[in-house]
Amino acid sequence: MTGGNASAAWIYNQTIKLFAAGAEPAFEDPGEQERTWGQAWGLDNDVGRIRSILMHRPGPEMEVIDPAKRIPEIGSLGDLEQGWYFQSDTAPDIKGMRREHDAFVAALKAEGVEVHFLEGVTGGRLKSVYTRDPVIMVKGGAIVCRMGARIRRGEELAVTRTLAKLGVPILRTLSGSAVMEGGSFSWINPETCVIGCGVRVNREGAAQVGEVLARQGVELIVIDLVGYDIHIDGSFMMIDRDLALVDPAGLPYSFLERLKDLKVRTIEVEPADDKWIINSLCVAPGKLIMPEGATNRTLDALAKAGVTWTTLPFAKVQANGGGLHCSTTPLVRDAV
Repeated sequence: MTGGNASAAWIYNQTIKLFAAGAEPAFEDPGEQERTWGQAWGLDNDVGRIRSILMHRPGPEMEVIDPAKRIPEIGSLGDLEQGWYFQSDTAPDIKGMRREHDAFVAALKAEGVEVHFLEGVTGGRLKSVYTRDPVIMVKGGAIVCRMGARIRRGEELAVTRTLAKLGVPILRTLSGSAVMEGGSFSWINPETCVIGCGVRVNREGAAQVGEVLARQGVELIVIDLVGYDIHIDGSFMMIDRDLALVDPAGLPYSFLERLKDLKVRTIEVEPADDKWIINSLCVAPGKLIMPEGATNRTLDALAKAGVTWTTLPFAKVQANGGGLHCSTTPLVRDAV
């Protein structure tokens, strides 16, 4: 480039801020997000007040269920050729599922949460109500997962299209041999996350998520779940800035010790508690929406720690294999 052209290039690229290239501030910086994407998306914790959330009301996809079709090996209704299963040997109460889901949505709206709904669910994707699994939210946007269960593959397409329509930046889509489901990911604090590997999550999936987190200065702890446990949110959930609800039978001792190192207090569920209690949703620091079935002893421990809660019936949705936590993906939370 010669003469005037070189001079013009220098002026544009060095002296005019509008054109100058620059790496800072980082992509996930709230101000940068607001200028480029219209608002600051994502989160760096699991307990800050929820501002917006992604859900899916059980819809026409549920109509594929035929009570005459069963998968004897797992004792559930299903048809492997058609690609669906319902995690029970009893036909679902679909109207009841919708009533429970509607009540959950109403409770969230009463908390001031903006509720967005998944679009484009097709076929017999009965698990689409569990929006937690196909996406993980981090600072500045989303990581689209690759479902571990082959029968759930394809849920990623609907969530990708919905996120794009909302304007949520997609920071990564997992690829190659990675498998990862969001129910096995949790923020512990703004600098630390955990992934539980098991039958639905492999080390490659954890590694690809970890690459995104590392660029944001976040440490990822990777643990192995116990036996055939599917997701970490059946054994671990943060419920306040430094407080977690845990089932120690589902977690390695080394992780329980690491929580102590991180100054995280724990409340252990009772054996008599309903298994879905840990699958509650923290809507603000120390404030939960919980399913029915907690023992008085667990509730007393929560109250002693300053935790408050609202209880909702959710057994009909749980019969499909997921609870309140599974049925939500917070898109934006306040910092803590």
